[in-house]
Amino acid sequence: MQKRVKVLIVDDSALIRALLNEVLSSHPGIEVVGAATDPYEARELIKKFAPDVLTLDIEMPRMNGIAFLKNLMRLRPMPVVMISTLTQDGAPATLEALALGAVDFVPKPKNEGGGALELYRDVIVEKVLCAASANIAASAEASSFSDHISGNRDLASSKKLKSQFICALGASTGGTEAIKEVVLGLPENGPPIVIAQHIPEAFSASFARRVNSAAKMTVVEAKHNQKIEQGSVYIAPGNAHLRVEARAGGYYCSLGRDDVINRHRPSVEALFDSVTKAAGAKAMGIILTGMGSDGAAALLRMKQVGAVTVAQDEGSSVVWGMPGAAVKMGAASKILPLNKIGRYLLTNAFK
Repeated sequence: MQKRVKVLIVDDSALIRALLNEVLSSHPGIEVVGAATDPYEARELIKKFAPDVLTLDIEMPRMNGIAFLKNLMRLRPMPVVMISTLTQDGAPATLEALALGAVDFVPKPKNEGGGALELYRDVIVEKVLCAASANIAASAEASSFSDHISGNRDLASSKKLKSQFICALGASTGGTEAIKEVVLGLPENGPPIVIAQHIPEAFSASFARRVNSAAKMTVVEAKHNQKIEQGSVYIAPGNAHLRVEARAGGYYCSLGRDDVINRHRPSVEALFDSVTKAAGAKAMGIILTGMGSDGAAALLRMKQVGAVTVAQDEGSSVVWGMPGAAVKMGAASKILPLNKIGRYLLTNAFK
């Protein structure tokens, strides 16, 4: 029989602790070993029970979740799923938690009963089980990568961008930090990049701003009918598919609220298939860390029309779901560790 995943809940709200206990304990593969009201109590319970996964609230008295996570990742790295407020106000703290090494986040549960709680159960169970097998070392590495931009900048400065070149990039769990590493390694005249990252609607603008503040390239949340330019990165808004359209004079962003694809909107598949149609062999597709398989089959279709395709390797992925699925179906012409992807992108984009 498979060993059950031991979970410790850390939350100052008795109601939230009870709801999380209820939804997690209902799964046969999960055992809730304890519940702490604050980080000080959590520290003792971690020593006592050695949990496999922690669920951690961000806002707590005495010590907030971010400060606790910083200490935890330094002293005893372990998989953490943040319990987050899915609002624009809550976005910076949640993105900070991911940067510190948290594997994922879920919204705070609401005691709405019926279908809503059932849906929530499925989401948090999936994320907790995924976190239990996540590559925590990769998560910590992505958040502390060394600055390797100077060589990349030199590589692009003396060369010209290939005509009509465009790069499409897709990611999910662990992707916010992986995307940041790729983009921060690119010079200000880097190739145009379009990105589908599975992220809530309230978080995508904050995520774009966060990456932009540290990047040489200009990073924005994509807008409908926006022209795609060299030196810019376009991130799909949460809850909208980003597609690329070829029109006279270049490529443009097209946003759609049509049906979810592979359970996601934005979907990596929607983005990759649009780039295959718009750019064909002139494009490059990159699939980074993430749970599930969204975008893997579409990456294969990119490869079949002659585009260069890359999957992040298992060793540097927080979760080797999406890139793993792409590799298994032969969709990647190259499998690379995260710290080599930016340079490989530039060698293909410039002539």
